[in-house]
Amino acid sequence: MSEKKPYSKPTIVRHSVGVLNKFGRPPATIPLKRIDGFNVDELVDQYGSPLFVLSVQTLRDQYKNLNRAFKTRYPNFQIAYSYKTNYLKSVCSILHQEGAWAEVVSGFEYDIARDLENPGNQIVFNGPYKTRDELIRAFKDGAMINIDNFDEMQLMEDIAEEMGKSLEVGIRINMDLNDPPWHKFGFNVESGQAFAAVKRAEADSKLKVVGLHMHAGTYIDDVSIYSRAAQGMVNFYTAIKEQLNVTLKYWDMGGGYASHNTLHTAYLPAEQTCPTYDQYAESICPFLLSGPFQAADAPLLLIEPGRSLVDEPFSLVTSVVAQKRLPSGQRGIVLDAGMNLMSSVQWYRYNFQLAQDAGQMLEDTVVYGGLCMNIDVLQQSTSIPPVRRGDILVIPQVGAYNISQSWQFIYLRPSIVAIENGKIHVIKKAEEREYVQQFEHVPDEFKA
Repeated sequence: MSEKKPYSKPTIVRHSVGVLNKFGRPPATIPLKRIDGFNVDELVDQYGSPLFVLSVQTLRDQYKNLNRAFKTRYPNFQIAYSYKTNYLKSVCSILHQEGAWAEVVSGFEYDIARDLENPGNQIVFNGPYKTRDELIRAFKDGAMINIDNFDEMQLMEDIAEEMGKSLEVGIRINMDLNDPPWHKFGFNVESGQAFAAVKRAEADSKLKVVGLHMHAGTYIDDVSIYSRAAQGMVNFYTAIKEQLNVTLKYWDMGGGYASHNTLHTAYLPAEQTCPTYDQYAESICPFLLSGPFQAADAPLLLIEPGRSLVDEPFSLVTSVVAQKRLPSGQRGIVLDAGMNLMSSVQWYRYNFQLAQDAGQMLEDTVVYGGLCMNIDVLQQSTSIPPVRRGDILVIPQVGAYNISQSWQFIYLRPSIVAIENGKIHVIKKAEEREYVQQFEHVPDEFKA
């Protein structure tokens, strides 16, 4: 006897064929069956679902293209990869192979950089909270440390006195560049606080200011913000050079460079609004080169990209575990991946691509994650072809923050694989309950 087919109550639904491409098919109906030469369904069979997949060649290409864009416009240039964006050791190590330094914001990330054999003088240490022990270690290693606040400055002066020598530091500054402005970090220029901070640091021989650091914001797709930031950096350097006799060894323009993911608030897709690496470089480098120095004495230009490097190389493979018809008539599907793996859904309107043929008719669909939470919605409305339980979807460009901010909540985190030169590497195994609970202890008094 043949197996009984699943039954669904008949429903009349208005379908559309979407926007056609040059081949006559709506883009959402063209399946993404392979990632870097491997069948998606075979990856799921071998490594499970959900599954993060890294295209190593894409990651290397992203770095090379960004490095070229800036280095052709400002020769004394260096990329320091933002670890917090995705601190998988394989990701960091690949970027270090390509020539990146490390930018870290905690002792945890600093340890990763040192474990990967980055010398101290190729680590930029930022962030509003650094412990005394972390600072002592970083100063001994020769790291570039940027001061965030006056309390931290006093702590560094105490460390300098203990070490019996003057310590080189950078000053983090902020400017009124966007709305709302990023005033949480560093010292404000317009209020005069940044100048006071440099003057305070230079007041005795304990600290010597050799760097300036700023970070204009996150996902900045308006390059004019970087132009104003660069010009503001030049104006501030001119002031402290003339009035305080400060000569910089480096200035750091931070990160915030956008990736090709569309924000929920955006009217146009990111493919039409995201600046190129060349546009970012052109908005920064010519302004900095007008600074108060001879060409041969140009300070080292550092930038701290994260999102723009690692978003595109990663995909999340996920499976449909259920479908349902909502009271509104809209279709809903439930995936085995939720906000626990996709925290960035609160910002991005991700694309969902099927890994199998499903026809050319599109239907408005709510995409739910598998968590037992009403807020676990990956997409409130997206047009995709019909799918059923067991079908596989691919969510491209998910490498920034989703892995480093993933949760061990309800479900444990899945495997992560990397593909390069026709070979698959498991760079992180799927978590197990014993691993997650290894530091817990139930006293005898609490046992049932």
